[in-house]
Amino acid sequence: MSDDRTVYVLLGLMMLILPLSALLARRPSVGSVVRALIGWAVVVAVLYAIFSYRDRILELTGTIGERLGVAEQSVDGDTVHIRQSVDGHFWAVARLNGIERRMLIDSGATSTAISEATAKAIGVTPRRLPPVLLTTANGTIEAARGRIETVRIGSLETRDLPVVISPAFGEMDVVGMNFLSRLGSWRVARGTLILEADKPA
Repeated sequence: MSDDRTVYVLLGLMMLILPLSALLARRPSVGSVVRALIGWAVVVAVLYAIFSYRDRILELTGTIGERLGVAEQSVDGDTVHIRQSVDGHFWAVARLNGIERRMLIDSGATSTAISEATAKAIGVTPRRLPPVLLTTANGTIEAARGRIETVRIGSLETRDLPVVISPAFGEMDVVGMNFLSRLGSWRVARGTLILEADKPA
């Protein structure tokens, strides 16, 4: 059992014990105690299921939203709108060398970063020498360099984009400032990230 699930189980037991002790202090009938226990057990089970499968629930919620026509990402000419996700982040559907990936847009990241699995899928060979040292929330990690031939988000496309690649990224792919700086502009307005192409001179 993972540490997170252990915490959820302990919280669930506390949720059962506290109301039960308050109920017993009133000296209720056995039937009332049983009904109260069943009710609280159902509540704990539902909460446990939600926390245990929250990633899958978020994924399904996004899929349903797309089917209802409220997709996170929309295109209007040379402008791409990306709605803020329920997790507070902005996620873009990007095509890297023609391969679709869901990527976190992070203006705090200097470089675009991809996982080793994504690098392999899109045909990017990591160049490990010289290595790149990156400072992250979990400390300093070592990454390899690479270049993506084409990166496309909606109607916006750039070519020959430098990226960093590391197993430390897990399955996470991130759009960094080296992509955003190639756009005409980008901004956040009312919970929507707006990306605009560079206007021709």
